[in-house]
Amino acid sequence: MAMERIILGVDPGSRCMGYGLVRERSGVLSLVEAGVVRPGEEAMSARLGLMYTRISELLHAHSPHAVAVENVFFARNSASALKLGQARGAVLAACGVHGAEVFGYEPTLVKKSLVGAGRAEKSQVSFMVGQLLGVKPDWAEDAGDALALAICHLNHSRFLAAVAAGQNGATRL
Repeated sequence: MAMERIILGVDPGSRCMGYGLVRERSGVLSLVEAGVVRPGEEAMSARLGLMYTRISELLHAHSPHAVAVENVFFARNSASALKLGQARGAVLAACGVHGAEVFGYEPTLVKKSLVGAGRAEKSQVSFMVGQLLGVKPDWAEDAGDALALAICHLNHSRFLAAVAAGQNGATRL
């Protein structure tokens, strides 16, 4: 039986949260689901509640092996950074309640691992995500970023597993 893993990637934002689920089966990646949560102009508490609820629904429906979340970057505007941190907190709370293992990645690391450049444009990231998943990228940019996070985590965890295997009995030639 082929090993299968599903990873949920989340790009949190106070106005738009992107999410994407990627399946890896025997080294082949495929798209499970991708989308965005756009709460609108509700109060911040209502927006955070919508994000929490959607992540909870995805965790319940797909039981991902791990969740990859974009780390908060330092913004020039402290109010924006605070709201972004609150959105990320709603995601982390949902993951905590469901017992999901969460990993954080810097945006530049995600871009570099997929495109080869840490300052790549969102369009370049979406293009590469589409190539890796074998689909035409017809998702919102935030969903593309979330899918990139999931793929980055799969690549990173595969690398760590290979390193661990090398340290557990394999000899370097």
